[in-house]
Amino acid sequence: MPLDHTAKGVYVIATTPFLDDYAIDTKSIDRLTDFYAEAGSTGMTILGIMGEAPKLEATESIAIVKQVVGRTKLPVIVGVSAPGFAAMRSLARQSMDLGAAGVMIAPPSNLRTDDQIKNYYASAIEAIGDDIPFVIQDYPLTLTVVMTHGVIRDIVNAHSSCIMLKHEDWPGLEKITSLRKFQSAGEMRDISILCGNGGLFIDFEMERGADGAMTGYAFTDALADIVRLQAEGRRDEAHDLFDAHLPLIRYEQQQGVGLAARKYVLQKRGLITSDIQRKPAGTLSPKAREEIDYLLTRVAKHDPRAAL
Repeated sequence: MPLDHTAKGVYVIATTPFLDDYAIDTKSIDRLTDFYAEAGSTGMTILGIMGEAPKLEATESIAIVKQVVGRTKLPVIVGVSAPGFAAMRSLARQSMDLGAAGVMIAPPSNLRTDDQIKNYYASAIEAIGDDIPFVIQDYPLTLTVVMTHGVIRDIVNAHSSCIMLKHEDWPGLEKITSLRKFQSAGEMRDISILCGNGGLFIDFEMERGADGAMTGYAFTDALADIVRLQAEGRRDEAHDLFDAHLPLIRYEQQQGVGLAARKYVLQKRGLITSDIQRKPAGTLSPKAREEIDYLLTRVAKHDPRAAL
């Protein structure tokens, strides 16, 4: 079914596993896909920044979409950001034909003014078609594009196919509050808000009105539990579990080596065969691996899933 504004829970950002020769590891894709569903995810997002999408050939991207959509019953969002609209349209249309639930579009890093941002999304929607549900990716720390809450409101109201915001501003709690105020005042259509940054601020993001997370922390099962506990109003339990995982979440959020850390833990969990990334890529030193192993022992004192 196509994605709509009621989406909530955890839409996990899936990593793309590779073998040691840099070929796509299809067996690990199946293991990861199955794990994400078993871990309590309500959806998946593939071919995102942490999925190393820019390092894939077009045929590889389509093959991954086909494999994941054919493997899971979860709704699948496909990252279709591309330098040109022709490539974006091709991947978006083919993904939807294969059964994807929607697509995610990130703004290119050269956009600076509000009008440039709004015009870009208007052109992107014209290119892919307004029948495809899409997600705005707001990630200024990496993309260097600053979207105000007013710009997001204008994009949402201008395009009925906009059904979700992937919120990754930092600090960004006030932005969530402002967007929900727009909605309650009838100034913006209802949308789903899912948050990224490895879950680093999910403890308070949900209390500000977010519907859940769209991120790829290596313990998706723990993240799903945190989101569920918050949704159930079990605030202290949610914060306790979040606090237990916070040191590892923080470590994973280091620029340049975050994906390396995440893949290392996924490999230790037996979910991927190799933690290798396609180049260019950050790598973990032996000391960094030792630090992650230590953090896992600390987390395991409160969550046995980390006893690896």
